[in-house]
Order: sequence, then C-alpha cells, then structure tokens
Amino acid sequence: MEKPKIEQKPKKGPIKIALDPTTGIPFYRQIILQIEMALADGRLTAGTQLPTVRGLAVDLQVNPNTVARAYNELEIRGLVSTQHGTGTFISDKTVTIPDVEREQVLSQLARGFVSQASSYGFTVEDIVKHLTDYREQERK
Repeated sequence: MEKPKIEQKPKKGPIKIALDPTTGIPFYRQIILQIEMALADGRLTAGTQLPTVRGLAVDLQVNPNTVARAYNELEIRGLVSTQHGTGTFISDKTVTIPDVEREQVLSQLARGFVSQASSYGFTVEDIVKHLTDYREQERK
C-alpha cells in the first residue's frame, strides 16, 4: 500500500508544504525545496513569518530536528533569518531556481501523479484532458 503524502498548510500565509516519503529525497531537503520554490514564484515574500520549528514538525509528523535542519540551511543561504523568541522570517534575498532543478521537480511530480492516477485506472489521455479542463476553469 502506498504511503500517503504528509501535508501541512499554515493557518497564516500562502505556502503549503507536502512531504512525499516515496521520492527518496530527505524530508529536510523537501522542505527547503518547497520554501525556495515559494520564494522564487512570489508565494513567500520578505518579512513573512514561517511556522515555528515545533509547530511545523508536529503538522508534518516529523522530528523537530528535521525542520530545524531545513531552517538552518535556509539561514546559512541567507534566505531566512531567525530571531530567537520571535520566529523565523523570510529575508529579502532574491531566489532563482535553476531551470534544470525546476524541471527535475516537475518530472518527479508528474511521475508521482501519473502513477497514482494510473492506479485508479486513468490513462495519460484522461489526465491531460482533466488538466486542460482545470486550466480552462482557472482562467475564468
């Protein structure tokens, strides 16, 4: 049986973090990648407060050290700043994700989505049709 994705959506803010145990990518790295993507596409902006280490760890059902490691690496890169007693905030540093890395993420997402949809009997053509319909609805 396939393990479900672990999702967390903070009560405040536009970012949704989803951990997928089937990718082989460590959870701390998945957290980093998703925060970087949210920074690159504007869903997270300078000054936005991230969830607390403990709060995010509880929501994602992971060890707090996993979230702390992700936040620490983001801080080393200058993408966040931690103010003890106040929280972790997005810095004003600009983030650009290399096209190669973006393509890898999209490829992983597509493989996982097609695999899961196929397990319910959907064909790739069905998936493309639904995605096209979804895009049309979003444009309205």
